[in-house]
Amino acid sequence: MKITLDTRFNGSLGPVTLREAVQQLREHDLTCTVPAGVVEQKVTVFSDCVERGFTPLRSEIMAACFVAERDATSEAFDRGLITEGELEQKRSLLVRQYLA
Repeated sequence: MKITLDTRFNGSLGPVTLREAVQQLREHDLTCTVPAGVVEQKVTVFSDCVERGFTPLRSEIMAACFVAERDATSEAFDRGLITEGELEQKRSLLVRQYLA
């Protein structure tokens, strides 16, 4: 399963996209950081929750968002839409935003 910001799952208030869930968490100041060493593990938990119809926890949502944004940035670079400098800048920003 490829996780994107448009991935839909069951949130605590019903169906929601990953993008909407992160926005809701930020509006309520509920963002959290995820230790760099456990990102992939948390994304696996997120994917399992989505596939089974469960509501993922905040840390899994944020890790999935990090991976979705990281992958989208890499894809933009691969397509020639951003420069290598922009790629590195975005990666650094993502690490500061999401990882402890």
